[in-house]
Amino acid sequence: MNEAGKPGADRSISPHVMLLGGVRDGKYPHGNSLLVEGSEESLLIDPSLSLVGRDLLPRIDRVINSHCHEDHIAGNHLFPSASWHVHGLDRLGFESLEGMMEIYGYDGPAADYFREALTERFHYTARPDAVSFADGDSFDLGGVTVRVVHAPGHTRGHCCFAIEPDRVLYLGDIDLTSFGPYYGDAWSSLFDFERTLAAVRRLEARHYATFHHVGVVEGREAYHARLDRFAAVIGTREQRLVEYLATPHTLEEIVAHRFVYRPSDPVAYADPIERRSMSQHLERLIGDGKVREIEPGRYVAG
Repeated sequence: MNEAGKPGADRSISPHVMLLGGVRDGKYPHGNSLLVEGSEESLLIDPSLSLVGRDLLPRIDRVINSHCHEDHIAGNHLFPSASWHVHGLDRLGFESLEGMMEIYGYDGPAADYFREALTERFHYTARPDAVSFADGDSFDLGGVTVRVVHAPGHTRGHCCFAIEPDRVLYLGDIDLTSFGPYYGDAWSSLFDFERTLAAVRRLEARHYATFHHVGVVEGREAYHARLDRFAAVIGTREQRLVEYLATPHTLEEIVAHRFVYRPSDPVAYADPIERRSMSQHLERLIGDGKVREIEPGRYVAG
């Protein structure tokens, strides 16, 4: 089933690239997919939930996914005859539902909820024949190429895509939103995400496209401004954690306090995300001597 709402307007970004607008401007669980057409093949990046129920779908030869997360593969099933492609480090998510669940690392009620959501809401379809790609690989569509830029952190296999000669850089879930970077799954890494943010800042393009909200940013100056604001959320979360630890707290109290989500946000799987995210911050703060463990599982700043 599709979510309520009409897809946003499709937008031609360049001669070979079109943004397929998502419901509510691509707000989760929706997103903005990218259609790339060459003289020989057409390729769709991250088919979103917003494609489900569309009256007319484009002819697609290849589906490529920036990574294996539920919202980015929710429209894959609409193209069963196309070949599906994903970075080798995320390919496990296409092999089986249990492989997909391993990427998240949830257990208990959160795992039960999410396993059902993957099939009922996000149309999970296993594709053991999915083709792996790696950093630097290219798809030649005839007069236009899509080059893989491995950008881990969000997941192990998260990638951006550079589209030439159009000078479009698709950023996937480096989505330039005020929410900031997400590194809350078992296959996420705060350290890798920060290295990726530094690396993608150096990439030059004319158009920068994201899966959620922003859609397209024009020009490097505007891109840098949004990217820097996006990256700064990491430091803000960490500073809030240090302030909270002015008095001792356990990890479970940190989880309940909420640093990624707001306490009022109705996210059924918020606890494991907070635990994974803030555990990585705690590890770094302890290593830097800014936080200490005063007794097993209890932490204080200083």
